[in-house]
Amino acid sequence: MSWFSLVQADEASGETVLIAGLGNPGEKYSETRHNMGFKVIDALAETLGVKVKQQKFGARFAMASASGKKLILLKPWEFMNRSGQAIATAAGFYKLPLDRIMVVYDDMAVDVGRIRVRAKGSAGGHNGLSDIIAKLKSNEFPRCRVGVGTPEFGDSINYVLGKPSRSEQRELDDAIEKAKQAVFCWLDEGIDVTMNRFNGVDQ
Repeated sequence: MSWFSLVQADEASGETVLIAGLGNPGEKYSETRHNMGFKVIDALAETLGVKVKQQKFGARFAMASASGKKLILLKPWEFMNRSGQAIATAAGFYKLPLDRIMVVYDDMAVDVGRIRVRAKGSAGGHNGLSDIIAKLKSNEFPRCRVGVGTPEFGDSINYVLGKPSRSEQRELDDAIEKAKQAVFCWLDEGIDVTMNRFNGVDQ
């Protein structure tokens, strides 16, 4: 935990930030490639000692604290292509500027086991991100892309809604850990440092 410091909720006097992970609700989808965003939120929650089970904003969420900031860990509880409303509603409720919203999601354009952090950008064909951009009316918010790679055979929908092999899962577990560390780095040192540290060729 070299990039952040845990503090008690009542001691966090700094700004509020929203960390949203994308996925599909329900056991049917819980272990699929498309649920990497949910997995990263779960990893963050475990480290921070909270449970993502409160219900509000059309989402499941938890409140936590790290690096002197108040954190909202959020999973939109709609199918992927309707992720935007929960994030926009929570952001509006807490009056958050876009640079205090981090979205974590799976990306076929990134190799399995790698992550990419960006300060802003297009949806790149990701339906969940497209909906968020539409609901926020902007693409200028930070995001962390967890690589799931591309299918060797078959279509992309079946691929992302499928379960990874055992060897692939090990690489995805590494990527989830990297994404968690990247989020903490972003909280502690900002987006530019995080991009420089986590977007290298060795990631």
